[in-house]
This record gives sequence, structure tokens and C-alpha cells, in this order.
Amino acid sequence: MPTAEAGGELLLRSTRVVTPEGERPAAVAVSGGTITAVLPHDAPVPAGARLVELGEDALLPGLVDTHVHVNDPGRTEWEGFWTATQAAAAGGVTTLLDMPLNSLPPTTTAAHLDTKRAVAAPKAHVDTGFWGGAIPGNLADLRPLHDAGVFGFKCFLSPSGVEEFPELDPTGLAAAMAEIAGFGGLLIVHAEDPGHLELAPPVEGPRYADFLASRPRAAENDAIALLIDLARRLGARVHVLHLSSCDALPMLAEAKASGVAVTVETCPHFLTLTAEEVPDGATEFKCCPPIRERANQDALWQALADGVIDCVVSDHSPCTADLKVPDFGRAWGGISSLQLGLPAIWTEARQRGHGLTDVARWMSTAPAALAGLSRKGAIAAGRDADFAVVAPEETFTVDPAALHHRNQVTAYAGRTLHGVVRSSWLRGQQITDHGRTLQRVGRLIERTTA
Repeated sequence: MPTAEAGGELLLRSTRVVTPEGERPAAVAVSGGTITAVLPHDAPVPAGARLVELGEDALLPGLVDTHVHVNDPGRTEWEGFWTATQAAAAGGVTTLLDMPLNSLPPTTTAAHLDTKRAVAAPKAHVDTGFWGGAIPGNLADLRPLHDAGVFGFKCFLSPSGVEEFPELDPTGLAAAMAEIAGFGGLLIVHAEDPGHLELAPPVEGPRYADFLASRPRAAENDAIALLIDLARRLGARVHVLHLSSCDALPMLAEAKASGVAVTVETCPHFLTLTAEEVPDGATEFKCCPPIRERANQDALWQALADGVIDCVVSDHSPCTADLKVPDFGRAWGGISSLQLGLPAIWTEARQRGHGLTDVARWMSTAPAALAGLSRKGAIAAGRDADFAVVAPEETFTVDPAALHHRNQVTAYAGRTLHGVVRSSWLRGQQITDHGRTLQRVGRLIERTTA
């Protein structure tokens, strides 16, 4: 497939262009890295433009993944911007936002943000932005981080797993939420109540059932209830990260209906993997909150269809293979899926009667809206020419050795998935070809300029 020069004119033609209005045959005109028009499929090629014929391969807006742990600098043996952004591009993700923890230093001050940007700038294969962190003692750092361009602030209500990023107690949560609401920012929350986790049976050994019992749904439910109450009282905007418990859905639906500014995400692993199928000792499936039962999964899919859950993002949280010991009490918790989210979700979505338009809304349009990325998330005039070209009916079997992730550990190993990502395009330039990196044109993005 030919590569467009930066700033050149381009016409991409497919029988399956996924637009906000639906999927249809169309030709997408690009100039200077921006979509200029979505034209009829048989529209003439503009003078001087390069034509890319995609046939029956689907043209989707490039995915926007707002929940990625890159771990760089400081824990680059776990991942890093060079490998993470190549994995993203190979999987059709053209924009990602990096989480503030697991890097050293964490992104909890403007100076720490500068450090992270300096590391990321020469390594980014896709457009890359940053969340700030809200932790005990950094209340005065939140506005400077906001002014420096972070997209919002992440906090934990229970221990994060790394000592340099401690959780907020209810008083600290309320203070951070009020401060962030004061300048119109967004608070994104790992919502598990520590009291429930402390009372749950401790986990030790290889049994997944024991791990699941140690992270009860009530921990999520009560933490989310607290968030909703505070957001309502303070007029704050909050976002629930990686929702796992379907029990919380009714209160979230009610909060949204009553005008509380709350949004919700879930993840591919909650929508495609189930507790019943996790083998004992298989800690590549460990994450917090946990993968739950099949009936719970069905309810999450219904909530996506109903709009109670807004978006699907990876929560890519990798580590070195040696940290995935076959003991659910000691293993690092995190699922590596950055390169596989699109085919994993499409495989399950198509079986449940959803189309590519739904997938694009959940994995591109809604995450872009969450972060205020007005130029991302849709194939429409005026948006960045970011695309994922996908063969929807083709299948492949996940080979961890073929992934660009620094550590080839994944819960999807050996699974057969639908949806082969043929290529990814960033601002009109092809950046991958069948998973192979062609060029690095990613930029660092800020809330104020994106």
C-alpha cells in the first residue's frame, strides 16, 4: 500500500467506510493531514491526489486508547514509549493517553510531566498525551499540571500497587475533586473501596476463585456510590475507570439520567474473558478489579448497548514475565492487550449482533470525547486523517512472540480472533503495514492544543 507524503493529497476508497452516520461505501479525501470530505465511493480522484484502493477492507477512525500504562521512564523493562506506541499502531490505535503511575517519577507535578515528555518525544509512533495524578499531598500541583496540558487527573481509592502513587482517602478525594472542579478539570478514578478489600479473604496460591473472592463486587459498588455522591454535591466531572462489576450499573444509569457528570469505561478483558475459563495459576489473567463471571459480562455488554458504559479502552498494564508468578496473591496485576483490543472486541461484538460502527463509537469516538480530543475519533471533515484499515472477516491466532509489547505475556495467547489490522494511518501518513512499522510520525499532544 502506498504511503502519502506529509501534507500531500490523498483519497482512500473502501466499500466499508465507518462514519458517525454508519458504515457505507465511500471515498475519504485528505489534504495536509486532515480529512477534507467524505465523498461517494465513485467520486473522481482530485487532480494530483494519490488514490489508495482498500477494496472490501473496512476503514475505521484510528482508535483512541485513553488508558495505557507505558511505565516510562523508570520501569522501561516493563514497557516503554518505543514499544508501546508501536504495539498501539500495529493494533489500529493512533492516539493514546499515558497513565501517571508505574513510571518513575509518577506524573504528579509539572516538573515530572516535563521529564516524561522529554522521554516520550523521540519515541512516540502515535500521538501521545498524558494524565496527571492526584495523590496525598499534591493538591497544590493539580492546577499547574492542568495548565501544563494534562487531560485530567487519576486517583486510586485503594492501594495502587506502587508506593510512590498512594491512594486518596474520602477526605482527600473530596478535596481533590473540589480543586479539579474549580478549574473545570476531569477526575478519573480507580474505584475500589479499601474497607471491602481489607475484609475480603486474603489470597494466596494458584486458585483464580480465591483471587476473585478477594476483590468483591461490593468494593467497586461502594466506591462508585461515593464518587457519584461527591460529584453530585460538588458539581464535578468524574470518570469511572475499568468498570468490572455489573452491580454498579443501575446507580450509574440513574446518576447519568439525573444530570451527574459521570462517564464510564470498561475494557476488552472484561468483555471477552470470563472467570469460568481462567486456569488456576494463569496469572496473565490477573487484573484489578478482576475478570468476573459470564453473566456479569453479559450485563456489561447490555450496558454498552444502552449507553450506560461510554467507552472501551485497554488498561494495558504490562510487566516482566518473572512478575507473573503462578500465585494470584503475589503476581503483578495487569493485562497486556494494547495491540489486540480491536480484534478482541470485534470478535465478541460481531457474535452479539453489533457492527463496526458500534466498535468505532466505543473505541474511538467516545474516548476522544472523554479527553476533549476534538480532532480525533471520527471519519468526518475537519478531523485528523487517522485511520485503521481492517479485514473484518479474516482471522488470526494470537502469537505472543508476534506482539510489539516489550514483554510478550498476554491473556489472549492462542486465541483465534476476527479482524486483521492491515494498516494504520496517522494524519494521512501510513505508519504500519500488516503490523510492520513503516515510519514514526507521532506527536505529543496537550489538552489545550488537541
